[in-house]
Amino acid sequence: MKLQDLFKLNGKVALVTGGGRGIGKFIATGLAEAGADLILTSRKMKNLEAAALEIEKESGVKVFPVACDVSKAEDIDSMVKAAMDKFGRIDILVNNAGATWGAPTLEFPLEKWDQLFNVNVRGVWILTQKVANIMKKQGGGNIINISSVMAFRGSDELAHPAVPYNSTKAAINLLTMNLAVKLAPYKIRVNAIAPGFFLTDQNRFLLTDKATGALTARGHKIIDHTPMARFGGPEDLVGATLWLLSPASQFVTGIVVPIDGGFSAYSGV
Repeated sequence: MKLQDLFKLNGKVALVTGGGRGIGKFIATGLAEAGADLILTSRKMKNLEAAALEIEKESGVKVFPVACDVSKAEDIDSMVKAAMDKFGRIDILVNNAGATWGAPTLEFPLEKWDQLFNVNVRGVWILTQKVANIMKKQGGGNIINISSVMAFRGSDELAHPAVPYNSTKAAINLLTMNLAVKLAPYKIRVNAIAPGFFLTDQNRFLLTDKATGALTARGHKIIDHTPMARFGGPEDLVGATLWLLSPASQFVTGIVVPIDGGFSAYSGV
């Protein structure tokens, strides 16, 4: 294969959950630029439709938005059926949809603990199992799970007051490695990306002041523990994702790649 063809995804169909904004939209845009048609899902159809129009206009690929709450098995069933009716195949799955919720650790409510595990772990498993069966019939496929640098460490209350989140992402890391082994005979590769702190619509208000753009106390703390001294942006994420989802990494499966400006490497001393 020629070097210029290693990162092409022409003719592929990619399903990106949580694809209407933030990291999911970053990834979807990169896959579209590489030539893949897209199925974008999230709970909010308004965000999906706006993202679909923007990506189609910029890249020329087909983008199919489908509302789906990944914590509900019936929503996943309906979404996958709609995707297959539209394209007839799914070559790439990006499990990006996720949830977090903050509260003091010793007061964290059980119902929110359950909610985070339902979205971040149970939903990922249900969708992956369903799509992996489709990929098996097709003769192969490629899956990326979005983990977090928080999967590798504890976090203090100021920087990250969401005690179950770290555990859900640690579960995703091991699920990634386990499925990589179990699905390899079907030519399905499974890897994960562990982003650090990115300025997205969801967390910008936690890291920077809305009026001035200055760092909040939480933002300062995170930057102080990031050797590259900045937050991540779309260009930091797309290249690594495209590598894992393209022929350029055809002998790579079962890894978790931190994209965090050195945050996970820094000991704090």
